[in-house]
Amino acid sequence: MKKEHTKIRPHGQMSDSFATAAFLSLSGGLQDSYTYLLRGRVFANAQTGNLVLLSQCIIQRQWNRVLHYLIPIFFFAFGVAAAELIRERFQKTVKIHWRQLVLADEIFLLFLVGCLPGKFNLLANAMVSFSCAMQVQAFRKVNGYAFASTMCIGNMRSGMESLCAYRETHHLSELCKAVRYCGIILLFALGAGAGSCLLSVFGLHTIWISCFLLLISLCLMFMRDEVSDHPEIRQEEKAIISDLKDIRNEIHDIEQQMK
Repeated sequence: MKKEHTKIRPHGQMSDSFATAAFLSLSGGLQDSYTYLLRGRVFANAQTGNLVLLSQCIIQRQWNRVLHYLIPIFFFAFGVAAAELIRERFQKTVKIHWRQLVLADEIFLLFLVGCLPGKFNLLANAMVSFSCAMQVQAFRKVNGYAFASTMCIGNMRSGMESLCAYRETHHLSELCKAVRYCGIILLFALGAGAGSCLLSVFGLHTIWISCFLLLISLCLMFMRDEVSDHPEIRQEEKAIISDLKDIRNEIHDIEQQMK
């Protein structure tokens, strides 16, 4: 009896597009704005800021505020570990990609956060930090180069590095890379700004807008998956392009004959 070999689908480009990264960055900016402005001035993504504030609380002996910053830091670390466990467990799954599972889990967690009242800020911040960590661990590339969808410092460094490389080499690829990094940074800022404006309208439910943005990214990933699963779509597209090229050539020949 012959063994059936399981076909592993090529997911290489599924989560690597700029469109997916754009919605992830918008969501990341909104999450930071949400937790800092509405959930007790805690950073969902920028754990460096939480560490600074934690150290300040310890030095000033504000013991009642220590857990306020310590718990998000720990849950961010747990989120990274959770994303890695999901990758190890579902990396070879055929039906769904492990990054899609990460996004689905993040959407579910953030939806629950929007249901928590203000007295559960500590739990809400822990859940947002956990989901942010899963996102930043799962989505680390856009168009083949490293990026972060939930923070800006690495993107700023890489963007300026690419700009300097373009100044030296005049390679358009370096300029395009710099422009994309700037776009990611601007989208993160736009998400943060939009979040701060929407807080007065939607209150604690503002985080659900982040769920909607992540859902768009998830849908984009499924759409890309359909194309990779059906190569005949690509073949039909190539055939149409080829037919159009032939038609253009025929029109050109007719014009030449008429002249």
